[in-house]
Amino acid sequence: MAFDDLKAEIAFLLSQMENQPEDRHELYLQIHEKLNEMRAFGLPLPDDLVRLEKELEAEFSAEERAAKKR
Repeated sequence: MAFDDLKAEIAFLLSQMENQPEDRHELYLQIHEKLNEMRAFGLPLPDDLVRLEKELEAEFSAEERAAKKR
């Protein structure tokens, strides 16, 4: 997949996130998948998306730990 195609898909994912914040988990999975594709092709990763991926992952992990304590 061309770098420009990946950038377009990421832009689409970000616009979805802004329009549908209730779907954070699905967007996290999609962003994670696209970043992994970029990693596989040796492409540079956008710092803001990497940071978002890590923040969402930490948030979901905290939610999972809290649910296990109940």
